[in-house]
Order: sequence, then structure tokens, then C-alpha cells
Amino acid sequence: MADIVLDHVTKRYGDGFEAVKGMSLEIKDGEFMILVGPSGCGKSTALSMIAGLEDISEGELKIGGEVVNDLAPKDRDIAMVFQSYALYPHMTVRENMGFALKLAKVPQEEIDRKVEEAAKTLDLTEHLDRRPANLSGGQRQRVAMGRAIVRDPKAFLMDEPLSNLDAKLRVQTRTEVSKLQSRLGTTTVYVTHDQTEAMTLGDRVAVMRAGELQQVGTPQELYNEPVNLFVAGFIGSPSMNFTAATVEGDTVKLPFVDAPLSENLKQALGENRGDRKVIAGLRPGDFEDAELIGADEDGVRFDTEIDLVESMGSELFAYFTAEHDEATVEKAASSAGLAELAGGDTSQMVARLDAASKIKRGDRAKLWLDPARIILFEPESGERIHP
Repeated sequence: MADIVLDHVTKRYGDGFEAVKGMSLEIKDGEFMILVGPSGCGKSTALSMIAGLEDISEGELKIGGEVVNDLAPKDRDIAMVFQSYALYPHMTVRENMGFALKLAKVPQEEIDRKVEEAAKTLDLTEHLDRRPANLSGGQRQRVAMGRAIVRDPKAFLMDEPLSNLDAKLRVQTRTEVSKLQSRLGTTTVYVTHDQTEAMTLGDRVAVMRAGELQQVGTPQELYNEPVNLFVAGFIGSPSMNFTAATVEGDTVKLPFVDAPLSENLKQALGENRGDRKVIAGLRPGDFEDAELIGADEDGVRFDTEIDLVESMGSELFAYFTAEHDEATVEKAASSAGLAELAGGDTSQMVARLDAASKIKRGDRAKLWLDPARIILFEPESGERIHP
């Protein structure tokens, strides 16, 4: 096992395009680090540089305290698990899992022992003599992971290993990957574009956008303390609601209700609290059906027409419209990289409600909002207004 340190690492191609820009990241020994971001953000390129599959244009990469910029992939003592299973179809599971050890001229008894141990860990013992064509997608992916495990490397590098699986199998395999990494304690770097995977798998998550690292933290830190509009909108499902708002004194005027500023936001805004334009971020979970909230509960209540209600069984998603300055939000969202927000209807809000709510589509309903959970952003830069 080993720590992995990227020190201002850059990948620049011949045409001048920078896929990764000055990335600095420290991955601790035994840590499960997730690299997440939309397609083209540079996460797979960063992983490939750690693996040695891409040359580093600038900066320094260390694995276990050793600078490996010029080391060949085979000399870095890492194991990769790819999106495609990359199994040899003519070999059995046993032969696939032990092939790298065979190439390294490890004694056959040692190969058999390691393969048996990995197969037991991955629940593949009864499939060792089958070929990949006779396995399910989840089983093939476990074989690919087993091939990595038997090598006992310093680090595992996983490039979207679950994206070829169907939704149900992906959830099941995700749980297996998490338990496996916890049991082995091997340093793991895992690339995904799926923020649900990122939030449920990793010890820490590194969010990337356009080749640049936006924020690194635990899943809870990213959810509760996003540093900018991009992280706030990318992390969380359903994603955060954004609306143009105005700060006046100790109040933030939202399109649908006036809410008191939290003490943290008062401190962050300082004396500049007179008719200040901001973008307010509201998580769907910050709302609730007012009928289910006690009269003495802190918060603000407002009436709104419900456009749509989606029942998820354990909760409801209620959609309503907030008429506001859409151009302000769209401009900020565009500069922050939230293309899907900038191109959509920014006036559409979603509230996550308890399943006990009786609210229906078309109702004029009373909702409750927790003002202490409101996050404010600068309209021009998209940066969070920090306490």
C-alpha cells in the first residue's frame, strides 16, 4: 500500500489543449478517493497519468514517496480495473485472474493460492473453471477485480468499472466494491461521472470541471459546504434549486417568500447587506409540507401552486414555479459550467417531502422552508459567499 501525491500535475496535448491543469491532490495510504465530474472534465486523464498510460506534461507524481513520472506502468506496482472487463475470452476465470502472475513467473502453487483466496473474497469459487462468456456482467466485473487483487499492488485504479452494468446490478456491485476496499485497505482511486456512486463509495471525493479541481472533501462536506455553484449543482439528487434573490438588511428576499438570514450569512455578508443581488441555493430536502411541521418549528411558510408530484414510495418530489430573474441565474450557471441548468427552466423548483404528505398536483399548497439551510452565491463568479 502507498500514498499517491499529485503536485501541480498538468497534461497538455500537442495542439495546446490542457486536459488537466495544475492538479494538486494528496491521496492517503489506504484511502478510497473518488474522482468525479461530467464527461470531458479530465478525471480519466488524471487516472491515466497515475497509471503511466499518459505522460505528464508538468508537475510531479509520487507513489509511496517515490517520484514515478518516468517509470513505465509495469514498474509502478498499480493494478487497473477498466470500464470494459478486458477479459481473455479463451481463458477460464482461474486463468484470467492468475495471468499477470504467470507473466511475472510466480510459482504455480503461489498463483493457485492467491487466485483461490481472491475468488473466495469475491464469491467466485464455483465459477473458476468457467469462461467469461458463461458469466453475467456483474460476475465478469468481479473477475476483473480479482485479477487486480491477486497482484497485491500498492494501489487500485478503477475507471468507471460499473458503468456497463444495469441499474440494479450496479447498486449491488457498488456495495461489494465498497466492502472489498474496506477489507483490503488498499489505496484506491475510482473514476466516475455518477455522483451517486461518488457520494456512497468514497472516503473523500474530488470534484473536477474542465481539467481543474473544484473541491475535495468528504461526501457530507461537498453536500453541505459546496465552494461554488458548480459543486452545489453537481452534488446531490435531485440537484440544488437556484434562484435569483436580494439581500435587504437581515432578510433574503426569495421569489416566493422572505426568509431571515442565518447568523453565519450575516457574518459572511458583513455590512454589505443593503439591496445586494445574490443567487440563493436551496436543497430539495430543505423544504417540507407545512402541514407536517409543528407551529413552533423555526422556519418560513409560503403558499404555492404545485405543478407536479412524483411519488418515490418513501418520499415525494413536489415541483413548483418561482418567477425570478432567470437571466441572472442562467448567466451565472453558464459561467460555472452548469450547462444543463443554463439551458433549462431555472424557475422550476423541486421540494422533497415526507411520504405522509397529502399534497397533489394542481393543489394550492403551503410549504415550509428551513432558512438556516440557504446557501448564497455571487452572481458574477458563482463562488459561494462563505461564513
